[in-house]
Amino acid sequence: MQDTDPITQATPSVSPLPADQLAAWLRLERTPGIGPRSAHILLAAFGSPGAIFAAGHAALLEHLSPAQARALSLPASSGTQGIIDATLAWREQPGHAVLALGEPGYPELLANIPDPPLLLYIKGRAELLAAPGLAIVGSRNASTQGKANAGAFAEALSGAGLCIVSGLALGIDAAAHEGALRARGSTVAVIGTGPDIAYPRRNRALFERIGQDGCIVSEYPIGTPPLPGNFPKRNRIISGLAAGVLVVEAAAQSGSLITARQAAEQGREVFAIPGSIHAALAKGCHLLIREGAKLVDTAADVLEALASSPLVDWSALHRTAPPAPARQAASGHAGDDLLAALGHDPIDPDALLDTLNISAAGLSSRLLMLELDGMVERLPGGRVQRVVK
Repeated sequence: MQDTDPITQATPSVSPLPADQLAAWLRLERTPGIGPRSAHILLAAFGSPGAIFAAGHAALLEHLSPAQARALSLPASSGTQGIIDATLAWREQPGHAVLALGEPGYPELLANIPDPPLLLYIKGRAELLAAPGLAIVGSRNASTQGKANAGAFAEALSGAGLCIVSGLALGIDAAAHEGALRARGSTVAVIGTGPDIAYPRRNRALFERIGQDGCIVSEYPIGTPPLPGNFPKRNRIISGLAAGVLVVEAAAQSGSLITARQAAEQGREVFAIPGSIHAALAKGCHLLIREGAKLVDTAADVLEALASSPLVDWSALHRTAPPAPARQAASGHAGDDLLAALGHDPIDPDALLDTLNISAAGLSSRLLMLELDGMVERLPGGRVQRVVK
C-alpha cells in the first residue's frame, strides 16, 4: 500500500464468533423452508439464531407456518453438520473469516439494504468491506477499449482512495480488479460460489491475488458450485457495499443493468460511460443515462459526484484523482491517416477503402500492424475499431 492506509487505521480487529454461535447461524441458513425473508423476521423477533432454536415450537408458530416451525425444531441434518464442520475448519486458515449480520465488522452499508446476507465468507482484508467503495461492472464479452477504460478508471479511483468493488467475471470486472490492484485503494471481489472456489477458472490467478492484497467475499457456503442463479443474486451485494456503481460497457439486456438498478433502489449513485451509437455494448449505458444515470468520461467526474454523498467519508480520500498516465501513440503511427480515418466508432474496412487511396491488401496489412500494436481491435461481423489507452 502507498502512504498510510486510513481504512486499516479506522477499522478495529474483529473477534471471530464462537463456534457454537456460528454453527447456529449456519443451521438457521440451511433449515429447509426458511428463506432470507423468514430468517430476517425471526432475527427481528428473537435477536439471534441461538435464541430462535431455544424459543420452542409455540413461540415459533407466532411467526412461521407449522411446517417451518417443525423444521426449526429438528436437529441439524448430516449435510448441515458437514457444512458446519467444513466452515469451522476453513475459518481457521490465515486470512479467512465469517461475519454474521449484526455482528461487529459487518459492513454498515450492506447491513442497511433490504435483504442483507445473513453470513459473509471472507478471504483477505476484511477491513476493505468498510472502506469508501465504488462498484465497477460491465460486459463479460467486453471490447478491448472497454477493458482499457475499466482498468484506467479503477486505477485512478483506487489511487484516490476508493475501494473498487466488482464481481470477478471475465471482461470489465477483471479489468477493474486489475486496475485497482495497481493503486492504493485495493479491491473487493463479490463471488457467486463458495469462498473456496475460484470461478471462472481463467481468473484463478486474479482470485489468489485479490485474496492476498484485496478481499474476496461470498454469501455462499464452503463448496458451493457456480450455479447460474447465484450470480444475479450476488449483484445486490456488489452495489450494497459501494457508494455508487459505474457501468463501463453493457448490452441492452446485460446483467450489469440489474446491478445498476439495484444500486438506484439502494440509494446509491449510478454512473455510465457513453459509447458509440453503433456499438451494441454501449446500448445499456445509454439506456441507464436516459433513466437518470450520470454520464461520466473521466474519473474526476465520479469523484465530483461522490463529494456530496453521505455514504463516502472524504477524510479517507484524496478529493481529486491522480492524473492518468499519458497516452502514447504506437511507434510509427503518430499522425497516421488510417487512424484518423478510423475515428472512434466501429467501422467496416470497405468504408475505409472508400476514404483512403489504398488497396485492399495494403489496408489489411496496415490494420494488422495497428492491431499488433494494440491500436485497433477486430469486432464481430468483420468491423474494426480504434483503441485509445
